[in-house]
Amino acid sequence: MSTGYQIKEQDGLHYLTFQVVNGADIFSRSVYRDIVLDSFRYAMENKGFQLFAYVIMSNHVHLIANSSIGDLSGTIRDIKKFTSKRIIDTINSMPESRREWLLSVFSKAASQHKRNSSYQVWTHENHAVLLYSNDFIAEKIEYIHNNPVRAQIVQHAEDYLYSSARNYAGLSNYLKVDVLTLPAIIVK
Repeated sequence: MSTGYQIKEQDGLHYLTFQVVNGADIFSRSVYRDIVLDSFRYAMENKGFQLFAYVIMSNHVHLIANSSIGDLSGTIRDIKKFTSKRIIDTINSMPESRREWLLSVFSKAASQHKRNSSYQVWTHENHAVLLYSNDFIAEKIEYIHNNPVRAQIVQHAEDYLYSSARNYAGLSNYLKVDVLTLPAIIVK
């Protein structure tokens, strides 16, 4: 197992990336994005999860977070486990034109790892990077918020509904985050 991106400082501020296996674009549908938001909200209210920035793209999620109780790895594990189960349950219970394809992708990914049962939604990596300076934090927040702009989904970061760019621009949003007030943060 790679040790390059492990969460070594459990209470430190981290930039994280969760990727869907095989790049499956599950989050092109709001029902699945909402599962991620609900999980973040629950972890914030019940598990000491502090979320400072995020974006949910079609096949990955970027975020900046830490744990007030010093268990970021455990919280991330729980978020990914919960969202995986809910996503699979939703695929099976709601109208989904891509049901067979999605379940096939997730089943094939699970069959390649001993620790999985039937389905694997997320890759095992979190690409955790410890954030150590205000400039580095500001750089990552700008990167997160401008993901939808670079993907040409929106023209302005704050127009993307599944991102904390709206919070940083003072707009209403689906999820309240702890906005960091660093001198270098600029929403473009």
